[in-house]
Amino acid sequence: MSPFRDAPAPDKKALLKVGAHVRRRLNADPRAYRLETDKAEIWAVGEMFDEQECCQLIAMIDRTAVPSQVLAHGETEGWRTSSSGNVDPYEPFIQHIESKIDALLDLPHEYGETMQGQRYEVGQQFKYHLDVFWTKSDYWKTEATRGGQRTITAMAYLNDVEEGGDTAFTTLGLSVKPKRGALLIWNNNLPNGMPNEDTMHAGTPVVQGVKYVLTKWYRSRKWG
Repeated sequence: MSPFRDAPAPDKKALLKVGAHVRRRLNADPRAYRLETDKAEIWAVGEMFDEQECCQLIAMIDRTAVPSQVLAHGETEGWRTSSSGNVDPYEPFIQHIESKIDALLDLPHEYGETMQGQRYEVGQQFKYHLDVFWTKSDYWKTEATRGGQRTITAMAYLNDVEEGGDTAFTTLGLSVKPKRGALLIWNNNLPNGMPNEDTMHAGTPVVQGVKYVLTKWYRSRKWG
């Protein structure tokens, strides 16, 4: 039995609305390629960010990265072995980057969490997980008061990785290789507003090189 199936869904109506809006927006955008699956809504936009923007973001991640944390459900040590760091949301360059993502999705800026940069070195990974929150968890009490459930995930690849480091949607059999400047977007919920467990994904181990990504999560209402 799925732990999400009988969990409360207080933000269902908002999630349905946001999902429908982003679906219309990206399906009508010629830059957005929709991955071939009928079980989840996943799009990719190539060359969303140029080389200079990617290099500047990588430098910011290197300055702020510390060992990554994860909201635990009893997972074993080593579930997420990358380094992560939140960017400064008041930095004009970051505001420029965020505005590009906000405009692409046509979502209110205030619905977005502070962007987080991640660095994966050889052997580091993030095992399979969902971006949505489990509303029966202890941490949901806090998340419910600061924006509610997550709606859309937007992940930017900041460099090409020599080998490994793919984003693998583990139940779909889909895998996306990092490509500098590309943005991967997915709806964490079904068209009916319920969590979509087929968005289960993993950052596979880096085999050669280093992987840099920047992730922005959107909530069902104003975050913070």
